[in-house]
Amino acid sequence: MAVFGLLATALGVVGLVAPDALLTVMGFAPVPDARRVDGDHTLVFLTASSMAAVNMGVYYVLAALADWKAFFRWTVPFRLLTCAVFLLAVVSGRAPAGFLGVGLWEGLGAVVTGAALRYERRDAAA
Repeated sequence: MAVFGLLATALGVVGLVAPDALLTVMGFAPVPDARRVDGDHTLVFLTASSMAAVNMGVYYVLAALADWKAFFRWTVPFRLLTCAVFLLAVVSGRAPAGFLGVGLWEGLGAVVTGAALRYERRDAAA
């Protein structure tokens, strides 16, 4: 959880400081400012999403430091939902193939978190 939190925070900071770099990492081709049309709110959305990622990352780190198991359990179904939505975005053509990695990251994180919680629960019961 702490690793995920640190990565989310770091990528959020990248999005705030160098939004084109984050777009490239996610498989989107950045549009130079001179070519942006009126009404293109990509950078506004990216700023909001990046700030949310910073906040979420800090929540994950704090939850890890507090060993807050309930929080860990809550993340599993919602990260699986995020995985499904992101994968559907790629399959439907709404997002580029590079965005597949974001969905898979969420899905893998959910599975690993769920498995770790199950292992700890079984270990504690033994």
